Amino acid sequence: MSTESGAPPTSPSVVLLTVAHRIESELGAALAPLGLTVSRLGLLGHISGVPGVSFSDLARMSGISVQSVHTAVKALVAAGLVRDRTARAGAASTIELTPEGARLLREAMAAVDAVDTQLFGPDADPALRQVGDAVRAAFSRL
Repeated sequence: MSTESGAPPTSPSVVLLTVAHRIESELGAALAPLGLTVSRLGLLGHISGVPGVSFSDLARMSGISVQSVHTAVKALVAAGLVRDRTARAGAASTIELTPEGARLLREAMAAVDAVDTQLFGPDADPALRQVGDAVRAAFSRL
């Protein structure tokens, strides 16, 4: 299927996947000096946004298995970024950021802001600026 001009139709799925890949690449590069990955940033953000979050809830929010969340949280605990105040095995967890985790999350969010400005700000490609504007408009209503 093609348009009247003979050009293939624009697929929103393909465009968004392409943009997502670029965002992930840029964010990965911006977070690397902080010792973070995009996935770890997501976990820190969820832990910060939902104090006392459970492993099951973290898995649901992150789209990964509970086992993967346990492994990731264990690494975050070892790095001094979060603490798990589980009273005993089998008890509900209370996972929270440490002061160091909160500081690192603030630094990471500054890196995210810089990537947002680079990709979607006033000096960005006009098509990417439109994507950024559309995302902000769609999600500012939530």
